[in-house]
Amino acid sequence: MNLYLRYFDNETLVSSADDAIEFLSNIDEIGMNPVLEADIREYVASDVFYPKRYKIRPRVYFIIIKTEAATMLDFKEKRAVRGADDMEMKPQRPATSAIMKLNEERDGWYEGTIDFKRVLLVPGTGKFQYRDTHFVAQVRAISGIDCYNRIVEHLRQRVDERSQFPSAKGKNFSFRYLGMAKNQY
Repeated sequence: MNLYLRYFDNETLVSSADDAIEFLSNIDEIGMNPVLEADIREYVASDVFYPKRYKIRPRVYFIIIKTEAATMLDFKEKRAVRGADDMEMKPQRPATSAIMKLNEERDGWYEGTIDFKRVLLVPGTGKFQYRDTHFVAQVRAISGIDCYNRIVEHLRQRVDERSQFPSAKGKNFSFRYLGMAKNQY
């Protein structure tokens, strides 16, 4: 296991926590201290494989990435990407992701639910405020994304133009297919 470290244009590929700490100690702006050193050693010893970034000052960080790459060229060309063997061990995710469900074409009736930020006038003050609004509609559509587009188009004609609508891929929109004939409740 090697470690890739980068701080702006300073980068290196090292094989141990000691080498990483030595590299970082040579960069004055980082200000190596015992707490940072202990945290780096803990990260290197852990089973965590996601990159770790350390804040130097506001919007300035250095990163450490664990890698199987033996050289900097291998790392840059992503030849030793971790996970090829690990992916075989993990169960595969179902092929029906949220985007695939949204784009799946099934003509008929859909029930779409959307939570959005609606701009409303506060009567006492004459000022406007955003209010969370839950809206449910049954629409004729050919897919989940078409259902979303029809609901948003309907709402845009009836609410303040400053209202904010969520992404169709987010958690604030859901839909279900009702079938070819609209159910009467």
